[in-house]
Amino acid sequence: MMTNKIETYTNEAIELLKQLIAIPSFSHEEGEAATVMFNYLKAQGLAVNRQGNNVWCWAKEAEATKPTVLLNSHLDTVKPSPKWSYDPFKATLEGDKLTGLGSNDAGGPLVALMAAFLCLKEEDLPYNLVFAATAEEEVSGVNGVASILPGLGPIDLGVVGEPTQMQMAVAEKGLMVLDCKAHGRTGHAARDEGDNALYKALKDIEWFKNYQFEKVSPHLGPVKMTVTQIEAGSQHNVVPDLCRFVVDIRFNECYSNRELHQFIQQQVDCDVQPRSFRLNSSSISMDHPFVKKGEALGLSWYGSPTTSDQAVMDFTTIKMGCGDSARSHTPDEFIYLSEIKEGVRIFYQLLAALSWA
Repeated sequence: MMTNKIETYTNEAIELLKQLIAIPSFSHEEGEAATVMFNYLKAQGLAVNRQGNNVWCWAKEAEATKPTVLLNSHLDTVKPSPKWSYDPFKATLEGDKLTGLGSNDAGGPLVALMAAFLCLKEEDLPYNLVFAATAEEEVSGVNGVASILPGLGPIDLGVVGEPTQMQMAVAEKGLMVLDCKAHGRTGHAARDEGDNALYKALKDIEWFKNYQFEKVSPHLGPVKMTVTQIEAGSQHNVVPDLCRFVVDIRFNECYSNRELHQFIQQQVDCDVQPRSFRLNSSSISMDHPFVKKGEALGLSWYGSPTTSDQAVMDFTTIKMGCGDSARSHTPDEFIYLSEIKEGVRIFYQLLAALSWA
């Protein structure tokens, strides 16, 4: 009986994915995709909620005495590059291969989580279960999943759907972007005048290049700092009095972004302004029952260098889903139907057996 239910919901999920591919749903423009998701879930007899371009529903009315599990993935996509050879907004099925924008990131993981949720919605689970299809993940927007979390109440586990080949991403690097300014004094380049801000910036850039933070994660490795942009000067014969540069910092779960910022300020002479403290690192204990069950099913685990909506979740999370991260944001993005089917099956097995007892 359950096998038939899984097959039915999986087939419906694949058809829903084809519909979503046909709808342009760039970040901030997910409205039509959210409507399609809302209508599908409502047709399943669920009480569906919507806020902006975010859609969510509970399997059953939440019980305060039970822990809560959130299944979440995103509706938005990046814009297609001109190098696509297929129509990015047409679901093209060739045998097992489904090509289309957002098919892999994160349409496949999204509908696989949804199908597993629907298979479980009538079961007597030892936890509350909520599914959310949300917006603005690709731009870490404030009107995405972060905007609905306060209304969901305490979450004990978040399963974030991203293409990981159904491996368990047990840790994820955080991201902090620094806008730095080195100050000098203007002067004529032909004379021994001024204080070259560009030269002053070089000293700090060298520090960012060479410094190694002490704590190295067993899952994510060391903190990585990369200077990615630099700007100085107005014309060739004027000593610049200001040099701006940007630092991209990917940090492990051993540090918080505020802790890193405070330390960096003490080490460099330039002004250091973080764009945000929102995108934190995350990790889950290897003893967590979800991880243990995954290992029992033969799933592998790893630390992810890329950011996702985990970064705005201040509770225990794990990232996993069907598809391959290497296909994300690439021309002719695709996913295999067999990957989606396997994803639904594994998600169901993990969640049906999940217990904190």
